[in-house]
Amino acid sequence: MRILVAEDDRPVASFLKKGLEAEHYAVDVVPDGEEALSMAETYDYDLLLLDLILPKMDGLQVLRQIRTRKKNLPVLVLTGRTRVEDRVKGLDLGADDYMVKPFAFRELIARVRALLRRGSTPVDFTLRVEDLEMNLVERTVRRGERKIELTPKEFALLEYLMRNQGRAVSRPMIIEHVWNFSFDTMTNVVDVYINYLRKKIDEGSEQKLIRTVRGVGYRIGNPQ
Repeated sequence: MRILVAEDDRPVASFLKKGLEAEHYAVDVVPDGEEALSMAETYDYDLLLLDLILPKMDGLQVLRQIRTRKKNLPVLVLTGRTRVEDRVKGLDLGADDYMVKPFAFRELIARVRALLRRGSTPVDFTLRVEDLEMNLVERTVRRGERKIELTPKEFALLEYLMRNQGRAVSRPMIIEHVWNFSFDTMTNVVDVYINYLRKKIDEGSEQKLIRTVRGVGYRIGNPQ
C-alpha cells in the first residue's frame, strides 16, 4: 500500500518515512500543501498523513479540496495543534482520524492499520496469485502453508507485481513506484530484487510465478 506524507519538518518527515517503510508501506513525502494536493489528485494513494501547519497551503485547505475530489481517500491528521477547536474543524472537514504531536509511533501504526481496514474491502487488502497470498494490512505473505519473510523493499516490489497481476511491468515503472526515483539505465537494482523474490517465492515450487517478459520487464501470474 502507498502512503502520502505531507510534512514540512524534515526530521519528522524522515522519521515517518523510515518507520512506515519498515512496516512495508511505500511512502512519498511532500513538504508543502500545494504539492500534497497535487500528488493526492494525481496518484492513487491508500492513505494521507497530513500536517495542518504547511507552507504554501494550509493543511485544512488541502483537506477541504481533497474531500471535493477524493472523497474516499483516508486522511489522518498529524499535527502540533492541540486545541479542541482545531480537532473539531479537522474532523468536520473530513479527516478520518486526528493525532497530536508528539505521538507514539506504535499508536500511529495501529491507527494507520485501522484506517486501511476501514477504507478497504477484503479484496482490496488481500492480494492473491495462484497459491500466493499477501495481506496488505497485516503485512504478511504466504505461499500455500509456507510463511515468507520479506524486507520492506521486497514486499513493496511484490505488492506492485501482484496489483498488476497478469500484466507485464517495465523496469522504469517498477523503479518509479517502488523506489520513487527516475530510472537509470545503468542500474540493475530491479533485477537484483527480482532475483531475491524468486528465491523466496518460487524456489522449491514446481510452478514459477514470477516471469521475465523479454524486452519489457516482469510479470506475475498468467497474461490477461
